Amino acid sequence: MDFRLSEDDLELKQMARDFAEKRLYPRAEEFDEQETTPRELIDEAGQLGYLGFTALEEYGGMGLSTVAFGGVLEEICGACAGFGILVSVHNSLCCEIVGKFGSEELKQKYLTRMVTGEWVGSYCITEPDAGTDVASLKATAEDKGDHFLLNGTKAFVTSGGWAGALIVFAKTDPEAGHHGISCFIVEPGWDGVTLGKAEKKCGMKASDTREISFIDVKVPKENLLGDLGQGFMMAVTILNSGRLGVSFQSIGIAQAALDEAIKYCKERKQFGRPIASFQAIRFKIADMATRLDASRLLAYRAAQLKDEGQPCHREASMAKLFCSQTANYVVNEALQIHGGYGYMKEYPVERYFRDARLTEIYEGTTEVQRMVISKDILKD
Repeated sequence: MDFRLSEDDLELKQMARDFAEKRLYPRAEEFDEQETTPRELIDEAGQLGYLGFTALEEYGGMGLSTVAFGGVLEEICGACAGFGILVSVHNSLCCEIVGKFGSEELKQKYLTRMVTGEWVGSYCITEPDAGTDVASLKATAEDKGDHFLLNGTKAFVTSGGWAGALIVFAKTDPEAGHHGISCFIVEPGWDGVTLGKAEKKCGMKASDTREISFIDVKVPKENLLGDLGQGFMMAVTILNSGRLGVSFQSIGIAQAALDEAIKYCKERKQFGRPIASFQAIRFKIADMATRLDASRLLAYRAAQLKDEGQPCHREASMAKLFCSQTANYVVNEALQIHGGYGYMKEYPVERYFRDARLTEIYEGTTEVQRMVISKDILKD
């Protein structure tokens, strides 16, 4: 398999880099401190096509590949990982699930607005007591004849404060376990939908994260995604895309941290010479770069398999596992190279250090990825 990006993919990557360098990187620390992303940037990203990147052109999307999207995510997340979460979740989870499982009416009503950024998508599956164990979620959607009555609470909802379309998973048959889970599109302005306060987080502060509660929310029957009881299958299918999104996000953070470490070690002098001349620093740079290259190969392999319609469950988990660990390794070494200065907010590696930590937690923890990989290897 050839993982080199095509000329078109490289051009898209360069365009994303220009956007990131001009519009995101200079204000990333400001977004981190204010714990928000300006709406104007979401609109701009929508105008540039970054919020409908892989969606079909017939619904206003760009219809481009996962491989190309990976290159774009690298650049955006390297500049501001918190904004990158919005782009990743919106595309890889929300737009994709509507595109794959939505009726033609739902695609015309919601997807056409989502791909432009008019409506940001939020993926509502995690609950206060249901994270890894999706089958234990407590939200319910009771069939009332002409509508479903939705009740429950969702936690850690990415972009919840910006959302125009909520992708909500709930039990339509509580006795059927994971076979009784269904998925719906819910609008945050409907009666009974309440947005909680934005969460205070360690990192990824530019990303809006909050709890959303649903109390007797009337969901039209036509807002069901797929068929009744398909929710768990849909979630598992889409998770591959989400995990690839985190993989490329991790690569972006790691590359940014490596770039800062290289710049710093060439400028910083001790004992009369740049610290880049010391073998201890050189070996750190070598290990950081090697792990980063290996991460790219894993991520682009999985993305290429997905684009080809091939099974990539194991490969996506391998990429997510290794890339997220690489991000944490690289930012830790980058901070170490900076010494005391790396612990100060004056240098961006401090932010990368905090942002990277989440990559080993969401879209399936490191431990879950090992479970997925080992189960697939040993199944025969």
